[in-house]
Amino acid sequence: MNNSSLVIDGIGASPGISIGKAHVLDRHRIAFPKYNVLGDEAVELECRRFEEAVVKAESDLESIKKTVRSEFMEHAHLLEVQQMILRDRSIYDESLNFIRRDRLNAQLALLKSLAKARQVFSSLNDDYVRSRIADVEAAAERVMRILSGQEQSPLDEIRDRVIVVAHEISPADAIQLEVEHTLGVITEIGGRTSHTSIIARSLNIPAVVAAENATRLITTGEILIIDGTTGKIIINPTEDEIGFYYERQLELENYIKEIGRKAHLSAQTRDGYTISVEANIEMLEEVGGARENGAEAIGLYRTEFFFMNRADMPDEESLFRDYRDLSELMAPSVVTIRTLDLGAEKLSAWYPKLDEVNPVLGLRSIRLCLHYPELFKVQLRAILRASAAAKNIRVMFPLVSGVAELLDAKRIVNGVKEDLERERIPFDENIQIGVMIELPSAVAVADLLATEVDFFSIGTNDLIQYSIGIDRTNEHVAYLFEPLHPAVLRFIKHTVDAGHKAGISVALCGEMAGEPLYLPILLGFGIDSLSMNPQSLPRVKNLIRRSLIKDCRRLAKKALRLSTAREINELLEKTIKKSFPEEFRVFNPSAFAVKGPARSAHRIPQTGTE
Repeated sequence: MNNSSLVIDGIGASPGISIGKAHVLDRHRIAFPKYNVLGDEAVELECRRFEEAVVKAESDLESIKKTVRSEFMEHAHLLEVQQMILRDRSIYDESLNFIRRDRLNAQLALLKSLAKARQVFSSLNDDYVRSRIADVEAAAERVMRILSGQEQSPLDEIRDRVIVVAHEISPADAIQLEVEHTLGVITEIGGRTSHTSIIARSLNIPAVVAAENATRLITTGEILIIDGTTGKIIINPTEDEIGFYYERQLELENYIKEIGRKAHLSAQTRDGYTISVEANIEMLEEVGGARENGAEAIGLYRTEFFFMNRADMPDEESLFRDYRDLSELMAPSVVTIRTLDLGAEKLSAWYPKLDEVNPVLGLRSIRLCLHYPELFKVQLRAILRASAAAKNIRVMFPLVSGVAELLDAKRIVNGVKEDLERERIPFDENIQIGVMIELPSAVAVADLLATEVDFFSIGTNDLIQYSIGIDRTNEHVAYLFEPLHPAVLRFIKHTVDAGHKAGISVALCGEMAGEPLYLPILLGFGIDSLSMNPQSLPRVKNLIRRSLIKDCRRLAKKALRLSTAREINELLEKTIKKSFPEEFRVFNPSAFAVKGPARSAHRIPQTGTE
């Protein structure tokens, strides 16, 4: 008999606590024969069989779109993403190549093309882009099931209220989740920006992602506790643990409701210091949730969605409509649109693939746009045209390394403005231009950059990685990914000072912005706005309203004198415990610090709780 409960540590993707039975989705047992196709005629027949399976998958997704329930309607576009992926050359063309060149049967060819796509995605040092592999895997799985005659979704067998455990849940399956049957969601892969996470948050279903080996360690029918805030999963908990988490569940729910009711209030400290609290979003459907959670603006609109997994380059009109709709939905609040922040390896079929040994340090973000000015101009025209009506749009360039790149980008912007003027197409002539500070070189010349732009936005995720020189997806060095590293804090403070000296505003986005543990020191640095995941907004705004800016400034000065991240972390935890005891009770501040991806499973002896 097992005398201990097993704990898995993942990433909290949707806050809340659930206690119930597990239902493990069987995703990896699609049986199919593996063989070589003999003869040219047989090869063409196998290609046709694959093509017909793709057509059937497209048709199935179209049927699902027509039957989506009203509460999921805003997520129906995710099915269109799946449809586009089915025709992406990394899956569609590669599979046909494997059939024709290596004479593999369709299922094996698809498996090999998927493995190749995984390899490309896993090499990327970008959480947002890397999490999109889940979409590719889901599309491939749908085709694989059709080819193998196993078309029923694993979700179809769920009849009771359960915590769904899976390697990953495809967007098509996620929007078909029966809310009345789903107590929580656990996946082995994914991040806070994955579609499963977004949908779980919108439905208020607790979710934990990146829970390594969850489908292997958890058995259907076992009792689980999942904490969607800290990312903790307890398998076969003791009675004491269940009792403790039931009490914590009630306390957490009451606390979230309480701060949610105050989310519309301004983010002003007790001694009158006001900071703008804004949302990071990637699709129009998130605007409602952002506003509901108290977003005062859109601090970062990721524009990559329209450029990924397409057969052709997105047209100006489609981009214009998307940006215009966002502007109108948020007016008069500010909308900051980040220009394309992808690497050349993800430009899909409409640009030639580049053979780059290290894409993370290669042709990406603003470098990519400057290398392909025709692509850049299409997006800039759409942004400028959309700025005409409400005049609330700002444009921001990512991964700028210095003044030369910025001036090149501004020259292209001015050229697009001149073209629009000649064509008598209106735009906001005073549209603000900003840069993301993500590279040490940008920090070093922040004073020079500040004279050329209207605002800064510090992108902490990349700034930390490039500053410390580590890949936080590498389990051997993930422990070094430390937002409280003295160098990182000094970089942030230097950037804020340079921006303010030049008279421009300085925002901060990334994981740090939405982590309450870091809030006092960021306030003390004089950050003008914080931009974060919409679900973090109520908590952050609540803590701002209960802070004193004079205390935060004193704390920031003290932190800058400390020499290690550990010392700074202990200082901040002590501050949170003292200043916000109820926050410490319902949330575990030690879990706030951004850690590397390596997840652990460990046993806790069942000797009761203290």
